[in-house]
Amino acid sequence: MSDLLHYQRRLGAHLAPDGIPLDYGDLPAEYAAADQAAILLDRSHEGRILLSGDDRLNLVNRMSTNDLSALALNDGRATLFTDANARILFRAECFERPEGLLLISQPGQGQALASFLGHNIFFGDKATVSDQSAATAQFALHGARADEIALALDSSLKDLPALGSCDVTLADCPAILTRRKPLCGGHWSLICAAEAATAVHERLLEVGRPLGLQPAGSLAYNILRIRSGFPGGAELSSDYIPLEVGLWDEISFSKGCYTGQEIIARMESRERVAKAMVKVELTAFAPAPAPLFHAGRRVGALTSSVEAPGSQVFALAVIKVACCKAGALLDFEQGQAQARVVDFAGVNPPFIQQALGRV
Repeated sequence: MSDLLHYQRRLGAHLAPDGIPLDYGDLPAEYAAADQAAILLDRSHEGRILLSGDDRLNLVNRMSTNDLSALALNDGRATLFTDANARILFRAECFERPEGLLLISQPGQGQALASFLGHNIFFGDKATVSDQSAATAQFALHGARADEIALALDSSLKDLPALGSCDVTLADCPAILTRRKPLCGGHWSLICAAEAATAVHERLLEVGRPLGLQPAGSLAYNILRIRSGFPGGAELSSDYIPLEVGLWDEISFSKGCYTGQEIIARMESRERVAKAMVKVELTAFAPAPAPLFHAGRRVGALTSSVEAPGSQVFALAVIKVACCKAGALLDFEQGQAQARVVDFAGVNPPFIQQALGRV
């Protein structure tokens, strides 16, 4: 067992099979800290892929939905890799770094994404793929005071834009700090060498504790993700097209060709989407995934659900646009519960309200 895992256990962590803390023995306190102060998470199961070579940006640009062709040094952009039917294969946040293009994948997908990129490097492409996941660790700050903690590390970070990156030093260890899409307050990720992980984690807690920072696990993260309406897990799968799961802002409609572009462009030009991701309230907790029905006909699926401390239930569903009106009631099989649509989730096409009016 690594030094980091021993250290996390000493802090009270209950570990998942992949070695990522699930919680530190007090999930209600961790959840409350995100809203009142900040939490520190181990997100080392998110893959870290380094793409080097002169053609690195062109490679990802021709393979994915967003425009990375002219990404400036230290800037970042989220993008999606889709199949020929525009179904989601991978989502990654990409940061142009001095050492190359850094791609941060969804949990557990680093090796698969690295392989996917490698198989799409053609003869003559000046690009090399290196999976940095095992050699590095990754921590994340989330919460109401996460920005304050980041500024306590380096006051110049106030000027770092969303999806920007920079170099920092913690506990005499060089690290990469990135500013990412928020779930609750600020969201910062810090990547360091695996052998420095314990020292860096200790230093982050030392800096953040006066501001209320406490360690938390992936159970708290999952609550925040679903509550905020951010897609993950089942939503980021080949069951869905990016426009159906609130990822409008991770697609360029003016760039050159990529796999799946024709279908996505057609949906945008015709201003029609078949499904959309929504936040729903459940009359009783129901595990996801689960089919959802309206008037006896299947209209979509519950894709994420979680019971938060205090018995609050948060859930996401991807359903036909005709059923997306706030207040619409959807049924589960065997009538064990109902789901009431609250609002759209994620960043949706600007025409979706008009689409709702047409159906």
